[in-house]
Amino acid sequence: MSACHQSATTAKIIDSSVPQPAAGVSASQGAVAPAPAVMPNAPAMKFEYETHDFGKIQQGGTITYKFNFANVGKSPLIISDAHASCGCTIPVWPKDPIKPGDGGQIVVTFNSAGKMGLQDKMITIIANTTPPENMLHLVGEVTEKK
Repeated sequence: MSACHQSATTAKIIDSSVPQPAAGVSASQGAVAPAPAVMPNAPAMKFEYETHDFGKIQQGGTITYKFNFANVGKSPLIISDAHASCGCTIPVWPKDPIKPGDGGQIVVTFNSAGKMGLQDKMITIIANTTPPENMLHLVGEVTEKK
């Protein structure tokens, strides 16, 4: 007979190696998801700079910046996608695998047409790294066209 009036078919099996929510706290009430497993042979992106401040540009101008990075992991790095927080910012990334020890560039172009004031454009790089997302920022100020 099972404890707490549970039949053998409805009893839950709890894996003690998986963190469980505190008593009285449901998973939707703030339980923390387990951290991704660290894979010792996984690729890893190391950026020279994760933020670039382009300073001030006049409205309608464009700027392009190259974020340099290296694969400091132990297996080939594959970038599957890169997207920005706004359609005014376009990232271009290497499509071929990057060998351990090699590097590359994420080239980002920001078009300030229709923009004004302080800008912080976030670029999300999705790759076969742990975690799979890497974030970059392009910041600056768009001033009135003279």
